[in-house]
Formats: sequence, C-alpha cells, structure tokens
Amino acid sequence: MIEINFGPQVCGDLAAGATREWLVPDGLGGYATGTVSGLRTRRYHGLLVVAGPTPAARRVGLVSLDPALTLPSGTEVRFGTHEWASGALDPTGFALLERFDLIDGVPRWRWRIGDVVIERELAMTYGSPCVGVVHRLISGGPVELSLAAVCTWRDAHGERNADAPPPRMEQVESGAVIEGAYRIAGPGWEPTGQWWHGVHHREEAARGLQAQEDLWYAGQFAGRLERPGDVIEVTAWAGELGERPAPAEQIVTTARRRNRAVVNSAKPTDEVEATLALAADAFVVDAGNGPDVVAGYPWFGVWSRDTMIAYEGLLLCTGRADEGRALLRTYAATLSEGMLANTADTGTVEYNTVDATLWFLHAVDRHVAATGDTDLAAELLPALRDIVAAHLTGTRYGIRVDPADGLLTQGAAGAALTWMDARVYGVPITPREGKPVEVNALWVNGLAAVTELAQLIGADPGAAATAHPRASESFRNRFPAPSGGLYDVVDAPAHAHYPLGGDPRQDDDAFRPNQLFAWSLPYAPLEPEAEPLRAIAAALLTPLGLRSLAPGSPDYCERHRGAPAQRDGAYHQGTVWPWLIGPYATAADRANLPVHAMFTGLESHLTEFGLGSVSETADAQPPHFATGCPFQAWSVAELLRARRLVR
Repeated sequence: MIEINFGPQVCGDLAAGATREWLVPDGLGGYATGTVSGLRTRRYHGLLVVAGPTPAARRVGLVSLDPALTLPSGTEVRFGTHEWASGALDPTGFALLERFDLIDGVPRWRWRIGDVVIERELAMTYGSPCVGVVHRLISGGPVELSLAAVCTWRDAHGERNADAPPPRMEQVESGAVIEGAYRIAGPGWEPTGQWWHGVHHREEAARGLQAQEDLWYAGQFAGRLERPGDVIEVTAWAGELGERPAPAEQIVTTARRRNRAVVNSAKPTDEVEATLALAADAFVVDAGNGPDVVAGYPWFGVWSRDTMIAYEGLLLCTGRADEGRALLRTYAATLSEGMLANTADTGTVEYNTVDATLWFLHAVDRHVAATGDTDLAAELLPALRDIVAAHLTGTRYGIRVDPADGLLTQGAAGAALTWMDARVYGVPITPREGKPVEVNALWVNGLAAVTELAQLIGADPGAAATAHPRASESFRNRFPAPSGGLYDVVDAPAHAHYPLGGDPRQDDDAFRPNQLFAWSLPYAPLEPEAEPLRAIAAALLTPLGLRSLAPGSPDYCERHRGAPAQRDGAYHQGTVWPWLIGPYATAADRANLPVHAMFTGLESHLTEFGLGSVSETADAQPPHFATGCPFQAWSVAELLRARRLVR
C-alpha cells in the first residue's frame, strides 16, 4: 500500500493535521475516526461510534482517551487536544506529535517530550463494536501515564449538553458501563463524573451546523511504564457487556493481519490498487440481513443507488463476488412495482429514484459477466423481466416508457429522482423532469442486459428484446445536440425550472457529465467519439474528478461551502464528483484517448483528506478542496474499477 505518514510540520500544524482524517471501521457500519493532529473537528469523531438497527443510526460513545504523562521530575505533560467555544485550544498535545503513520489501516501516533516517546495505536474488532487502544513506551522512562476517558451517548448526527441529565455510569471491574450501552475497561480505573462544557467542532461550524457540545469526563485509567515496550491497554465495546473482548494489543495485531489478507485477496497490481482495495473494505458491512454497502463515512448509511454504482468496484474488483451475490439477492427482494428500494435510513423504506433500479440491472449483468454465475441469472431473471414490464406500463413518480419513442420519462412535483437529487427547503435544485440522458442510457443498457442474460440461460427475455432496439434508435435520434454533445434532458416539461424557451416540452442543453454514460456503459447506445469527450474534458475534467456543470453556465457554483442550503444549492451545480472519473475513463479508453495520466490527482488525494480513501466531492474551482464525506464508496469503487480497466 502507499505510504501514509506525516512528521511534526503536518501533525503540529492544525491547518494541515486537523484536515486529514483517519477511519477504522468495525464491519457493521460503526467506526473509530478522527484527525491526524488528534483534534476532534466533527460531531462524528470518536473512538467508539456504534451502528444501530441500520448503519446510519449510529451513536457516539467513547469520544476520546486523553493521555497525560507524569515525568520523573513530577512534571505533567498532556497529549490531548481540544478546541473550546471560547476559541481556546487546551490542551495542545498536537504540538508534541513527532509522527503519524497509517500502517495496514491501523493509525499510529508518536509524541515526544525530551527523550520520552509515547506511541498510540488503535484498531477495531471486525464484526463487533469494539475498539482496542494501546499506549506504548518507545524510549525513556520510567513514567506514569493516565488516560482521561471522555464519553457521551448520543445520536451521531447531534449533540448532547449539560442541561440534560448526565450519562448513567455504573462502576464495574476495571472500568464502567455508560448508559447501559457500552463498557470501557483498563488498568488503574478511577471514576470522576464531570461535565466538560463547550467543546467546539470547527468543521460543523464551517458547515453551518450546531458546533458546540458538552462531554462527560467519566474518569481515568492509569499505569506505570517502566521500560521501552511496556504498554497500557484500554478497550471499549458495545453489545455483550459481560464478555471481555481480546486485549487491545491482540485487537491491533488481528486487525493488521485481516487487513493484509483483504488486500491480498484483491490481487492488486500496485500500491495504489492495494490502498483502494483496503479502502473498499470499509464500505462492505454486515447489515444484519447480509452484506450491504455504506455509502460514505462518517454520516451516510445505505443507499441503493450508491450501492449499485459502486458494486463492480467494491465487490467484483476485490474478489468478493460471493458477498456480492448475497447482496444482489437481498436487494432483489426489495423490488416493488418494478422499483428497487432506495433506503431505509430515514426510518421507512423509500422508493424514490428513477435510476437505482437500472443500476441494479447493470450490477446483475456485471456480476454474471465476471463470474459466469448462470444460476443467479436464472434466479433473478423473472424479477428483471418484471422490472422492464413495470417501466413499460408505468410506476411511481411518473416513471414510464413514452409510447411515442420507447424512451424512459419521469418526474413528479417536488421530486428529484436522478442522482442529482439535492433539495433546498424541499425544492429540487435539479429536478431534471422528462427524459434524462443517463437514465435513458441506463434504460438501453438494462434492456440489452436482460436480453443477454436470458439468451445466456436459454430463457425468454420478455419485453426487453423488442423494447431495446426501439429505445436505442430513439436515443440516437433524440439526444445529440447541435453543440456536438448530448442534451442533458429531452422532452422536459416547461414548468421544470429550466432556463429555456416557452415550449410545452423542451430540451435542456446544460453541459453536464451525465452524457458520459451514453458512451461508457457495457451496452451503451452510442459509440464513443473523441471530439465530444475532448469537449467534456476541457469543461469538466479536474484533478479530482468531473464538475457537475460547466463553468460559465448560469447556475454554476465555484465552491461547495457554507450552511446546508448553500451547500445543497451547489451540490450538482459545478461541484466536482470523483466517482465520475469512472465513466469518463471508460468512454475515453473506448475512444482510444490517453487515460493513464488522468488518475494522478486522485492518487495524490489518497493522502490529503480521508486518508487512504477518496472524498465524496470537491470545490469546482482550483485548488479543488475536498468537501462532503472524506470516505465515499462510489468514489473509491470507480477509481479502482477505472484503473483496472485501463491498466
């Protein structure tokens, strides 16, 4: 894997160290996460964040273990770092960091005070909400080390304050149980019980969200480190609180061993592929009813569109086809009226996308093509035929095939059904009602996929066989625009907020990356041509992916920053999306354009924001500061898939 390490000039500079984040997942949707410098900048940062009934229903438990060193002289040195509502930084342990490493997915910090060096490593038990934290004396000593256990128990998307009752704390062997929900254990436990008021999260402030909370100082662990190699181990876990987990050192060793095995099973060809293979592992979780995909950390849960777009990169490119097979079967069971369930993260199962179902057709096709699993094809073919039939006759949100041309149209008041689904105060920013270009490229692709799968097993393809040639011909006739590219939407209703003329139906020529799928999908309706792709590259391609709208467009936004309404308004109006490098690289490679050099920026990005991973979004204008989730499933998946495709 690529080397990820930083010295004192990054660790000791909050502008650099506190904007680089690490993630250690537990395989269930929970995690430990924070920054290189140790400053918690988000409400989501903590050492034990526990997934709930769905991966997005997470709760923050153990927030931090703040080390304090007592030297032989009696001097106490605090290694923790906190920012307060007053603007103060106290303590400032980041200034004593001499090195941070991410080795086999396990973070390591080293603090130095004179000849004394203290090391911290932490890891989670895969498949269990359990974190192990090891502090080790590397040089110097003897010294006394205490670890302040800072706790809460709250929804990961909110805060808890001292005006509410303090967390319930039950003293048990070697530690405490907090709120009956999780347990902390280690040597020399001394309970305290005290509020720390006004902890500040600078990233939440920058996102226009509540940025202060109060934390509960539960107590401290302590021990004496006599000689180099001595350790103090602390564990924290939810679930079966009466069963002690493995020692923290063993948790770290086991995690490293597992992570190396994950990478090896993906058969990477270089260190970047190895890094991406481990990054991909973070998103594949056990959701209770089988494997699923977390869309992004630290705040997203499971979304079917993201899952199906990321499917090939996360599961097929990493040697996890068996898990993928189980996932596809589980998702097939959610089909209703020809639509795939989008998410249950909001508390109810929602069916509110036009494209997730079409991406499901694509994922099934790619799985069978990669594995030769005709048994799965035979099992799912009836459901795939039903999808086609439902789209031909019509389903929710006006999703139906237009009998005039065989293309797929969609739209309903207040709905945003494509991947460009942002709303501000309930109003879609990019409603894209009518016939979106990527939706119809996916429709053509899906019809061909169903036909091919049926032929593979000698079965009846149903209506797909006759619908495909008609939709393909109509696509070729309707979507080419006079500019030489493709319309973003055709036959859009006049009320759909497009800055165009007053005809009852109109075509939207906004220059967006959605047209790429007309050339990149396996059964794409168009043959790639160099000139349109060069025009896309000139307007949209950046070091971190593709812009969602060309500069100079009336609604173009240079920055994806500010309060929620400001950010959501810019989300698909210029903001860069790394996952789009996949369709661009695929189409460009088919058009015999050079593609290898286009990954350089994203490869460098692996050490810039979400360490070892790829962010959700970035600013449209240079220097393209990363935004959104630091760790995003489809961004990792499409970079991995595209690099393998063109290697």
